[in-house]
Amino acid sequence: MPIATSSDKIDLSSEKKTEELACKFSKKLKLGNIVFFYGEMGIGKTTFIRYLINQFQKDNKSEITEITSPTFNLLNEYQINQIKINHYDLFRLKSVEEIKNLDIFEDNMNTITLIEWPQIIKEKPKNLIELTFKYEKDHETRSVQINGLNL
Repeated sequence: MPIATSSDKIDLSSEKKTEELACKFSKKLKLGNIVFFYGEMGIGKTTFIRYLINQFQKDNKSEITEITSPTFNLLNEYQINQIKINHYDLFRLKSVEEIKNLDIFEDNMNTITLIEWPQIIKEKPKNLIELTFKYEKDHETRSVQINGLNL
C-alpha cells in the first residue's frame, strides 16, 4: 500500500522521520532515475540524501561513508557495488551553459542522479522524481511532497 502519492505532504518534523522516509524511498529508486530536490537552504535536502545513500550502502553491505553536500565541487560520486549514485549541488551555477559542461544527463541509465537546487534546469528529463521540502507554519515543522513516485 503506498504511503504517499504525488499530492500528499509527508511530515518530516524529526530527523527520525527523515531517515525512515529515505529508507522507503531507497527501495523504490531504480537505475536511470533522476531526483530533483527543491527547498530552501537548511531545510534537510542533504540530510535526506545522506540517509538515502547510507541506506543503499547498508542494503548492499558496503561501508557506510560520510555524505556531504557537493556545494563547492558540484558533484560527489558514490559507487555502491553495481549502483552508481551521482549527487549534484547546482546552487552556485549561474547559467545553463555551466550545466551542459557537467554532462548531468549523459549516460544516466546506469546511474541514480540526485540534484539539489535544480531550478536552473529548464528541460525536465525523463525518469524524473521531484521532492519539494517546505517549512510549515513554523521552522520546527517540515514536510516534503513527492511527485513522480508512489511510495
